[in-house]
Amino acid sequence: MKLFIDTANVKEIAEALSWGIVDGVTTNPSLVAKEGRSYREILEDICRLTTGPVSAEVIATDAAGMEREGRELAGIAENIVVKLPLTPDGLKVCARFAEEGIATNVTLCFSPAQALLAAKAGATYVSPFVGRLDDVGHDGMQVVRDIVEIYQNYEFPTQVLVASVRHVQHVVEAALLGADVATVPFKVLQQLYHHPLTDAGLARFLSDYHGAQKLQ
Repeated sequence: MKLFIDTANVKEIAEALSWGIVDGVTTNPSLVAKEGRSYREILEDICRLTTGPVSAEVIATDAAGMEREGRELAGIAENIVVKLPLTPDGLKVCARFAEEGIATNVTLCFSPAQALLAAKAGATYVSPFVGRLDDVGHDGMQVVRDIVEIYQNYEFPTQVLVASVRHVQHVVEAALLGADVATVPFKVLQQLYHHPLTDAGLARFLSDYHGAQKLQ
């Protein structure tokens, strides 16, 4: 399973990439708004840091606007993936881009039925939002499980990109279910490698080593 970092903070992206575990980046308007910089400038900086997929979301809600913005975003760098909302207009533009070879990430997916439509439209990725589903009393990972099964049944090439990840267990469950990608906030990426027994074990090894050195 690939790991993407879900942020528009260039420093976080650079740090995560240095660990050698991050395969791509996802952004959205909410994340960009926190940075206080222009969207294009941020995307250009990110694309200079990585050759992996970088998802950039359109703001328009109508097909013409989405198509115009999507083409502008795709022109920034070869690894830009245009994020489109799972609406009729978004699917329309997704199908058009698929015919032209422009990579897409159909976002704000909350059901297997929606994911089926995204695959039919030729999306490169579909992003089920597991955390937001959990917030309203649904089982977000069950939705992922159903999407993975549907895609396997019909050999859809669309990749399942688990989004709105809130904690480590979301990442583990996504991997167990066979999701193609999990996009993860920087804080959760840090939590993936942290374990108190690892810290305790390292401290014990160092203590034993230094104790032995004093005896020599």
